[in-house]
Amino acid sequence: MAKIFRDRMTADVDHEFVVFLIGMRLNKIWKIHKWLPVALAMPKMLKELYGNPELGFLSGESWFGRTTIMVQYWKSFESLDNYAKSRDSNHLPAWQDFNKKIGSDGDVGIWHETYSVNKGEYESVYGNMPKFGLAKFGKHVPATGKFKSAKDRIKHKSPQ
Repeated sequence: MAKIFRDRMTADVDHEFVVFLIGMRLNKIWKIHKWLPVALAMPKMLKELYGNPELGFLSGESWFGRTTIMVQYWKSFESLDNYAKSRDSNHLPAWQDFNKKIGSDGDVGIWHETYSVNKGEYESVYGNMPKFGLAKFGKHVPATGKFKSAKDRIKHKSPQ
């Protein structure tokens, strides 16, 4: 079981990173033969990503329901894009299989959103939580002093 940190904690990330949200939606729940292969493709990719840090994947969190969501953190957009297009990765064959077997038939939905985050343009707080999200790859520090409030944690760039 993961260690629970009872103090208010935050993440201190000293570099740019990418937040990648990805998931699927079971539009026709009874068509297990359609959505199960899509669902089973992600664990293979995650094993590959966690086993090869040079690919640029930093960490991820998942939630399941009719619409699934996985929050992934990447070193850069280029790392994410390179992985998605690599003929040597588990992603490209899974994507091609999805397009061949499901395409636009409406049975299974897939989605993603990508956000590039500049250094200091984020904030986080964790209470009674194990290391989670940004704190899994950034510095996990007490939310005190310069990290006490949300306003203190986020550093806005001044207009150019």
